[in-house]
Amino acid sequence: MAILEFEKPLLEIQEKIQELRKISESSGMDVSEQIKNFEEQANEYKKELYANLTPAQRLQIARHSDRPNFLDYIKLITTDFIELHGDREGTDDRAIIGGIAKINNQSVVIIGTQKGKTTKENLIYNFGMPQPQGYRKALRLFYHANKFNLPIVTLIDTPGAYPGMKAEETAQGTAIAVNLREMAKLEVPIIAVITGEGCSGGALGLAVADRVYMLEHAYYTVISPEGCASILWRDASKADVAAKALKITSEDLLKLEVIDGIIKEPLGGAHCDYEMIGKELKNALISSIEELKKFDSKKLKEERYNKFRRMGVFCH
Repeated sequence: MAILEFEKPLLEIQEKIQELRKISESSGMDVSEQIKNFEEQANEYKKELYANLTPAQRLQIARHSDRPNFLDYIKLITTDFIELHGDREGTDDRAIIGGIAKINNQSVVIIGTQKGKTTKENLIYNFGMPQPQGYRKALRLFYHANKFNLPIVTLIDTPGAYPGMKAEETAQGTAIAVNLREMAKLEVPIIAVITGEGCSGGALGLAVADRVYMLEHAYYTVISPEGCASILWRDASKADVAAKALKITSEDLLKLEVIDGIIKEPLGGAHCDYEMIGKELKNALISSIEELKKFDSKKLKEERYNKFRRMGVFCH
């Protein structure tokens, strides 16, 4: 598993533990007490480290190459998943995957951005950056859910919509804008979860929802910290400063009422325990679906509209 820069002191302690174990095996010496002390030290250090993460460190965790992706979550939280392909205009963007599944015997339409874990996979999924055809595919599935009265779940992990010339030529901005408009009008419950990166309109195009959650170490922002730093200071190396100013963390966004809740991650991040994060995510989704099913379509749309109208603070 890849070690992040700020985790290196922890790695040094773990290496000392391994050295002591090798000494014990080769010499027969009893060093169990020393090993126990180092393990306790490592555990305490890890707890303290992850309780005081900076926004820039959260950014590293959200982008970790071993973090669960959409297809991992499909296996962890759903059964009977059937993928529905294509935008019905001749294209099937692999950066967005969706279909019908069951979560705890509740049928849902589930859609998400998909990243790879290797270079080869990332080339297939375009590094999780959807093109207009992906948003049109998602919209088709939204309509399908609306027609058959199925709750919608979206899982979002994207550095943003694809910024290439071809995407602009095929109406990237329009595709996202239409999704925003149409999601606001849907008559079924919508739950969005930012599972890793939630950047710019590329994330928002799947996140106009009745309930918006974030995994503990995910981030959600109008622009990447690197992009912000490049614009404000003409210096991408100031991304750490931008990350702090942008208020990108789950705690900041919960205080600002941009999101509705935080899903706790395992110590060290979601990549450290797939089973635990899958269980936490599934429980949050089941609870939200049961809550939202109590509202009729008119109430859902009114509350969804009011939720987004309340966002933002005006300073005089």
